[in-house]
Amino acid sequence: MNLSVWESIKAVLEIAALSFIFYRVLVFFQGTRAFQVLKGMTYLLVLFLIAHLLGLKTLVWLLTKFFTIWILALVVIFQQEIKQGLARLGQGNIFNISLEESEVAAIIDELVDVCFTLSERKTGALIAIEREAKLKMYIDSGIAIDGLVSSELIQTIFKHDSPMHDGGLIVRGQRIIAASCLFPLSENQNLSKIIGTRHRAALGLTEQTDALTLLVSEETGDVSVACDGKFIPVTGQERLRDILKDLLISHPAVEKS
Repeated sequence: MNLSVWESIKAVLEIAALSFIFYRVLVFFQGTRAFQVLKGMTYLLVLFLIAHLLGLKTLVWLLTKFFTIWILALVVIFQQEIKQGLARLGQGNIFNISLEESEVAAIIDELVDVCFTLSERKTGALIAIEREAKLKMYIDSGIAIDGLVSSELIQTIFKHDSPMHDGGLIVRGQRIIAASCLFPLSENQNLSKIIGTRHRAALGLTEQTDALTLLVSEETGDVSVACDGKFIPVTGQERLRDILKDLLISHPAVEKS
């Protein structure tokens, strides 16, 4: 094979590989404060590749020096996002077996029912739904249950006189795996100081894993969903059902227990 042709093929392969890697990094950090910076770095990388292909040596030299400095700066500035990202990668599971849509819909109905039943009673609750990232370390911090998801069982767990009402409950597939679990508190500095521990735990778990959390406020009875470190407003039962269908039925990694 002609040497110049092979060099061209290598350049194309390198561009394709780098483009794919940067795309996956952008998707991974979407919704975090690192996203806009990484997006800008992507534009500069494209400029660098174009300059390299056109033989613009001065521009290539300047961008090379710039990237050297900024890689170190980004590691320092976004160390929290990097730590959370690595934690998610370590928890990933590629051997998930999907539940049937009707099975997921039945689970959603039970969760919607219990959230609004507890809301009417102003009974606080925190429920985590495992997706791709395994929640084993949080399961191990709680009390093993291993029962089918049902509104009645969850209501019993979160009764004020129950020894398991503090902490969070974890759902995997069709089963409640554990209750009274400890979740990490959110490290988001922009949260209001009046937000309580249960709210911070609901957000914290979704910052470090891809789990969903359902929250019932003990003070107001409000129902919330947290995903990717953000709360999604819930205005009624149908709204909650639609949110869960969108996030769970369309999600390929709801595991069958």
